[in-house]
Amino acid sequence: MQETRVEYFRGKDFTTFIKNHPEVTEILGLDNDVEAEDIVNILLSKNLVIRCDRVWKTVRPGKKKLSSWPAHLEIHPDQEFTENDGFYAWMFLKRRTLWQTILSFVWPLFALAVCLFPVYPYQCKIVVLYSCAGALLFIVSLLLLRAAIFGVLWVLLGKRVWFFPNINAEETTFRELIRFWPEKDEGERPKWTSRLFYATVAVLVILLLRHHAPDEAARARYQKKVSNIIDDVLEWSPKLALSGMMDKHNEDNATETSNYTSYAPPTTEGKTMDASADVDAYETQDSYESQDSDEHADDMSKI
Repeated sequence: MQETRVEYFRGKDFTTFIKNHPEVTEILGLDNDVEAEDIVNILLSKNLVIRCDRVWKTVRPGKKKLSSWPAHLEIHPDQEFTENDGFYAWMFLKRRTLWQTILSFVWPLFALAVCLFPVYPYQCKIVVLYSCAGALLFIVSLLLLRAAIFGVLWVLLGKRVWFFPNINAEETTFRELIRFWPEKDEGERPKWTSRLFYATVAVLVILLLRHHAPDEAARARYQKKVSNIIDDVLEWSPKLALSGMMDKHNEDNATETSNYTSYAPPTTEGKTMDASADVDAYETQDSYESQDSDEHADDMSKI
């Protein structure tokens, strides 16, 4: 159906619904002895519903059974009612609810708000930062705690106990997601040799990490570096960015001016001065020669 999002129901649920609500047949104008199969076949013939089948027909890795409500469906070649593992998708679009309309406007605003995080006021940045950090710390702590409980019980008792068993599930409802108590362990109990081996490996890994852990000085340097990065993000503002750009622009202009003054291209002034000096020297020499000739003429007249 080209990745169309649909609403569907299961055949066994529809049969139970008809048995528990006999007034539905009266609303539809049918006889009381009409079965659920006949009603679904009428819906199929009028193209109000279409029979579908699950895309993944085998148990996926990491799961023990098929999902009761698969997230991906495909059209079944046999368009007839079947109660066993039959899925029927409605072919008409239900009227959009007010909540869906509100969400259609909220999600773009939320995306825009995320993009505008750098221009938030300082207090808003603090609230967002610590809220996200707290949520991330809670999730990581929960995963590590449930993994530690599973490892201890598996090594000591040989039982597979996962609290919050559906927290990593891809296809689940919110009620199943927050379920705390684990499911009953139906697997084969592991051998004591494998449990001892994995326990030894876990202890060696912990000792290795402890041996190569950074010292106090290194941790202080890392903490200071991270704090400086966080402070830069929190203290950034458009005014500081614009003032920094203006200061950089002024520095670039001053640098270009100094370079132009220091490395001025050569001019003909030096050559002109040299030529003037040569002319002056030549005129001085001529004046000296004329003065000598005048003195010599005076001496001859006296003689």
